Amino acid sequence: MKKTKMLKKNYEFKHVLSKGRGYFGKNISAFILDNGKKYNLLGLAISVKTAKAVRRNQIKRLIRENYYKQEEKILSGKSIVFVYNKKADIKKANYKNIKDDMEEIFNKAKIYENKECNEKNTNWPN
Repeated sequence: MKKTKMLKKNYEFKHVLSKGRGYFGKNISAFILDNGKKYNLLGLAISVKTAKAVRRNQIKRLIRENYYKQEEKILSGKSIVFVYNKKADIKKANYKNIKDDMEEIFNKAKIYENKECNEKNTNWPN
């Protein structure tokens, strides 16, 4: 079982956002950077302009839950910052839409350990 640590400091977020490669979905975007460690670092950034605190926290929980479900399939040694698109319809922020975006982003980034998961038309293992 992998263990992911959270990015907490502002300079950590800025480093990943400036040096990392961006991948974009309909609702979320991800900036991914190699960190040279044996574990992944995860950061979540949702603008205050997106929604009020309760809804922002719900979106963070959805992103975190989707990430943890896929964590076993992801290569180690990555820093990943997810940013919620503030222009996306906040009412469409649900588990399935975020999961679809996340799978699309990880396929584009080719960071799945299993090569079969990196192909577009794949049945996802549960």
